[in-house]
Amino acid sequence: MAESRRAGPDRRRFLAGASAMLLAPPARANVPLPNDRRASPPMDNRAGYIGWMVKNRAEDPAFLGARYDRFRLMLERKDLWDKSAMRAYLMTPREEFVLPSSRDQAYVGHYLDIGFGVTITGPNTVCRMTNSLDIAMGEKVLEIGTGSGYQSAVLANLTDKVWSIEIIAALASRTRKLYDGLIARGYGEYRAIVTKSADGYYGWAENAPFDKMIVTCGIDHIPPPLLKQLKAGGIMVIPVGPPGAQHVLKVVKQQNADGSITVSRRDLYNGGIVNFVPFTKIEGGGIRGTHNGVPN
Repeated sequence: MAESRRAGPDRRRFLAGASAMLLAPPARANVPLPNDRRASPPMDNRAGYIGWMVKNRAEDPAFLGARYDRFRLMLERKDLWDKSAMRAYLMTPREEFVLPSSRDQAYVGHYLDIGFGVTITGPNTVCRMTNSLDIAMGEKVLEIGTGSGYQSAVLANLTDKVWSIEIIAALASRTRKLYDGLIARGYGEYRAIVTKSADGYYGWAENAPFDKMIVTCGIDHIPPPLLKQLKAGGIMVIPVGPPGAQHVLKVVKQQNADGSITVSRRDLYNGGIVNFVPFTKIEGGGIRGTHNGVPN
């Protein structure tokens, strides 16, 4: 749902391109051609990419240019390395998932406010976390923290089975309406996304087990219910640590020959801290406090 990683020098390099969009209206056209998951826009040529996307997706060239510029920066930073994840990023209109007042900043590298006291994670972190999941078509993916809906939209370009949970009911409703509006305009890939408003700590047991999981809020431990609902051989990416000192971990669950379970962890930022909004909980009928502390 959000991270507050300090903006690096790439943001300064991006400002010139972003300023060109200040007066550009968001693209609202209907998609002229259905999304063909086998087709991919050119990735090695800015003009070719913009031309392909205008023809096939009817999106605004100004935003497409900014999207492509951020793409090149993410390749340099090694936030993207797999062709399928590259395509997922390039096919997802981030400008549709930010507040209208922030559309001119849709492709900056840091988080943006989306209301309700939460934010949309920067594209660099979204892509590094997504690429680390190594999602294949048909795999079941659970997201904890729907937020703006952008992360789920990226996932829907990788698999046709996405479940997403948002604890803030009003935000969950707003994002569901956004998905449905985009589907009506021709973004059929978003039909893959099933949503609900609930406390994500306890997962979505009736649809478990999941091949992959992504948690977009920070917590000081790996929630046992989520680990239980992850398949053997499955992968979870999750920010773990106390507030202000979270590390984004890739967690792999393995079942041994004797039936025992082992869990390995790897830091996606090699010790770097990336702060996320807290993993809040529902208690007494409302959102109160966080799930930090002793595992439930």
